[in-house]
Amino acid sequence: MGSTSSSSGRPAGARDRDAEGRARNARPRDGLGRPLPHGADGVPRQPEGVPRTPRQTVAEAQALLDEGKPFHAHEVFEDAWKSGPRAERGLWRGLAQLAVGLTHAARGNATGGARLLRRGADAVREWSADTGRPDPYGMDLTGLAAWARELAADVERGAEDVEPGAGPVVDAARRAPRLRGAAG
Repeated sequence: MGSTSSSSGRPAGARDRDAEGRARNARPRDGLGRPLPHGADGVPRQPEGVPRTPRQTVAEAQALLDEGKPFHAHEVFEDAWKSGPRAERGLWRGLAQLAVGLTHAARGNATGGARLLRRGADAVREWSADTGRPDPYGMDLTGLAAWARELAADVERGAEDVEPGAGPVVDAARRAPRLRGAAG
């Protein structure tokens, strides 16, 4: 019996893999990180493993958030979380959770969005309390936590723009936080 192949030329059920054999999803993605069909035009993904200073991380993530690309901002924060100093991993993980929470809220996943927004708010608040650093790299962690809790409540109330045929959807660019200075 011959093997069946998908429209991409890969055997049916085969997973995309990188040069080291790790599973990677090579499908293009939309602005919120959702996979599109192979061959579709997508939004370029953030390259992984890019060394950035903390201030570069914050600036790049803010630019992506402002463009309505919280999924991409999460990838920038994830790089800092994985490559930064051990003492800052909780900070960057919490910021990544905030970005993923906004991503889910923008996709219409109210439950997951609210949960991740609150988890991220708790993480940055806890990191700040543990380290005594309320404003690392110019970020307003108190304001970010407040922004996340307010957005989580709004998402649960369904007080956002509604896309026909979908659940409540947050406009990711309009509701993006300000990482430095006042959030909101």
